[in-house]
Parts: sequence; structure tokens; C-alpha cells
Amino acid sequence: MSRPAEGRRPDAGARARGGGEGAGGRPYVVRGWRHTALQFEGAVTQSRMLTWWPHVLQVGYTRTMLAGLLFDPRPPCIGIIGLGGGSQAKFCYRHLAGTRIEAAESDAGVLALRQEFRIPDDDARLSVELADGARWIGQRQARYGLLLVDAYDAHGIPPALSTQAFYDACRTALTGSGVMATNLYETDTRRHLARMRRAFDGRVLVLEEPRMSNKVAFAWNGERPARDWHAVLANLPWRARWQLASGFSRLAAALQNR
Repeated sequence: MSRPAEGRRPDAGARARGGGEGAGGRPYVVRGWRHTALQFEGAVTQSRMLTWWPHVLQVGYTRTMLAGLLFDPRPPCIGIIGLGGGSQAKFCYRHLAGTRIEAAESDAGVLALRQEFRIPDDDARLSVELADGARWIGQRQARYGLLLVDAYDAHGIPPALSTQAFYDACRTALTGSGVMATNLYETDTRRHLARMRRAFDGRVLVLEEPRMSNKVAFAWNGERPARDWHAVLANLPWRARWQLASGFSRLAAALQNR
């Protein structure tokens, strides 16, 4: 599940649903006038959406991760490990009409809150499974043009999603020109990056998220994209452009300077 690293409640006067704060570590919802948040325990928000605009990518690093579309603006299939509040799944479902989205979430309690976060029901374009992300990705091969990894539990990134075998499986699950974007927060970043570089033969790039503690790491197969990011952005629906422009610009500049 996602972990925006907000470190505070979404709204003063917000109210909890779905089990209450810290109820046996189960996920619960805090709903306020502006934000609806998914939390496990304490005051760290796991996922957050704008209550009245649920399809907007509210948290900065989620927008940065989707800058991976610079490699393939219209991937036939996108994989997601860690559904959480479904911010990226909803965005892709809404704005990438020809793309299928497949997501794995390991926490049944999170899936039980799916309607609270306005995540669409499964259909021909969207499939959400209750599954261990490491096993799930190991069953895919050359399937995803974009793989989004944002999987946390109450204690951080699960050990199974931190191994060399996991990152090797992520590379195998990508198409020949596919890219993985992963959220790294409050973890041993150097260890993760070393394993990603080993899996992807050094093709790894990291962006610091402005005003947040998150780092977004990209790893890819094949060559760096040679596309003009302005042209790629212009071909996306206008409601998506303003959300992705900054991430596209930052990723394109980092790739050029790499």
C-alpha cells in the first residue's frame, strides 16, 4: 500500500471508520472535509485522496512515479504492487483508455475499503487481486510496459519486496522497453538501489520528491526514451497533463544528464 509520509492527520475534525485507530493494526479510514485517508496506526498516512475529487493524484510522489509513462505513453498493460487507496489505479483507469491495469494487494483489510476510495469494480480493463506481491510478480513475464511498486505495511516495505529475487522478477515482468517505478520511504535506500542496479544492469535513476521524504526510483529495460516530454504530455488527456507535467520535466532532465 502507498505511504505518502505525511506524518499527520488529513484534516482537523476528521473522523475514523473501518475499525478505529490502531485496532489490531488493521487499516482504517479517516474522512475529513478535504481529504480521505487510509491509515494503519499512529499519525502516518498510508494513502490520501481529495474527498470531492477522488481521481486527482493528491500526493506528489504518486505523480512522479507516473512519469514512467515517458518511456511508453500508452502501455497495453500496467502492473501495480500495493493498491492502497488506489490513487494510481484510478488515474490510469480514467486517463489511459486503451490500457489494462492489474494490481496486487496483500492486505484483505485494504481491499475491504475499496469503495471508500472510489476504486472501480473489476472489469475488462481492471483486475485487483488479493495476493502476495512477490509471488504475484514472479508469475508474470514480459507483461508490463509500466510497473508501479508502492507496497507498505504497518512496518514499512515488506522483506519479500526487498530481495534481489524480487527485483529480478520485476525486470522479467517488464516488456523489452518497460519501466518500473518504485516508492522508497524510510528504508535502506542504498540496499534497494544496489539490488535494482544488479537486476537492471545499472539502468536505474532516482528522483528526490520535493518537500517530502520519499525517493522515486526508476529502472528500465532497453534504451532511454528519446521522446520530447512536451510531445508525450500533449498526447495525454488534458486533465492528466497538469498532474504529470512536473514529473515528466524532472525525469526527462535527469535522463538527459545521466
